[in-house]
Amino acid sequence: MTQELVSLTIIMAVAAVSPIVAQLIPGKFIPQTVLLLAAGTALGPYGLGVIEVNDAVKLLNELGMAFLFLLAGYEIDPKRLAGHQGKVGLLTWGITLGLAWLVVTFLPFFTKQGINGVATVIALTTTALGTLMPILKERNLEGTPIGDAIISYGTWGELGPILAMAILLSTRTGWQTMLVLGAFLAICLLCAMLPTKALRTGHRLYRFLTENANTSSQTLMRLTTFLLIFLVTISALFELDAVLGAFAAGFILRYIIPDGSKSLEMKLEGVGYGFLIPVFFVVSGAAINVRAVASRPALLVAFIVMLMLIRAVPVYVALSLDKRKNPLSSHHRVTVALYCTTALPIIVAVTSLAVKVGTMQSDTASTLVAAGAITVFLMPLLGSITYQVADIHPVTAVREIAHTPSDWRTIVREHAQVRALLHHQDRLKRMAETLKSLEKQEGLNGLDSRRAELVERARLEIDRQLKELGLDPQLTTQLPHNYRYPKN
Repeated sequence: MTQELVSLTIIMAVAAVSPIVAQLIPGKFIPQTVLLLAAGTALGPYGLGVIEVNDAVKLLNELGMAFLFLLAGYEIDPKRLAGHQGKVGLLTWGITLGLAWLVVTFLPFFTKQGINGVATVIALTTTALGTLMPILKERNLEGTPIGDAIISYGTWGELGPILAMAILLSTRTGWQTMLVLGAFLAICLLCAMLPTKALRTGHRLYRFLTENANTSSQTLMRLTTFLLIFLVTISALFELDAVLGAFAAGFILRYIIPDGSKSLEMKLEGVGYGFLIPVFFVVSGAAINVRAVASRPALLVAFIVMLMLIRAVPVYVALSLDKRKNPLSSHHRVTVALYCTTALPIIVAVTSLAVKVGTMQSDTASTLVAAGAITVFLMPLLGSITYQVADIHPVTAVREIAHTPSDWRTIVREHAQVRALLHHQDRLKRMAETLKSLEKQEGLNGLDSRRAELVERARLEIDRQLKELGLDPQLTTQLPHNYRYPKN
């Protein structure tokens, strides 16, 4: 027990220090997740060896992964899946899966590396939506057109591989697999329908749960945790991956509470991001064998390149063909595609399963996990660069500077001003939508009226500054999507 406590103490010390280090880094361009992974690699069995991945740590690691996918499933709005962008996201993921199968099957490189199996195909189609959500929140992308596109395409990049793992990596025959999945689906539907019915009828049990949600009983939190562990246990009993049960629990929770619950969300994030999820990322880093990765640099680089070609390119093409419904600029489409190429948790799950059944060597799995860890750092970094470049309009700025070199300081300043205005407009739009929804639900009180007044005053100020830049405020309602900087 002493060694277990020592390992957990070191892991939580890393978890506590990581956000401080991330804050101190100039530009804050390294997500906390990357620091957790790096620390796990350095301190784990293949590094200094001060973290021992024993049974107790493995259990917490499994719970951390379960909470990560619970929160990922909870972020998914069923209406988004059934909407236009959700359908396009599903079609795009299907094309991605087909491309991955063709590349892994027929490209000699993967055959020589001995990883031309289904696990590699699935790993090349994934998006780490659960990992991306805190990054999107940190960078104020949640609720923006870019953030919505990332979630829509990323949802299928998470859900699709989970279903593919259950179907394609099963050791059962086809009809047995479908029978087991059908039974699991029936249990999930039962878990979703009973609370929903109690909610609609105002059952006494439901009233008891809601009235004691924020007392020492913490009824809703306990029930949510029970739902998560119950479905993860059912997944284990059915010999399915725990990821499926955790994701289903989050999806069911969103179905039961379609409008969300701030109180419950804060508690789930507190337990998840405050304790269990950092354990998962540190232990994932500890599973990376640095020597094995260093001995196969070609596989590491090739896998990351293939991820970009197989996952990012189809997303970019889909957004380009769907410009009428989603009018994003080319730079913003690149941003969405890069974020959707962030991959790690599914790679950890699928490679662990492949190693367990003997279809993949542990050194190969370690290299693929390392590649996934690199994407958690690399893709959001590249995405943030393209996002900023899109708003600054560098090509237009260069043309203007070439036309009048003496005014380069003014041109650069004006482009920077426009970029700031665009971000202000995005925030104002979200505030205005929030106020409208509040007004429809319960009417504006005094505080909300003041907020509405602030929004209107800010709009007037932005209009004034736009006019100073030579822009017509009446023609900029779709910023930043249709924005074109005025020519000299």
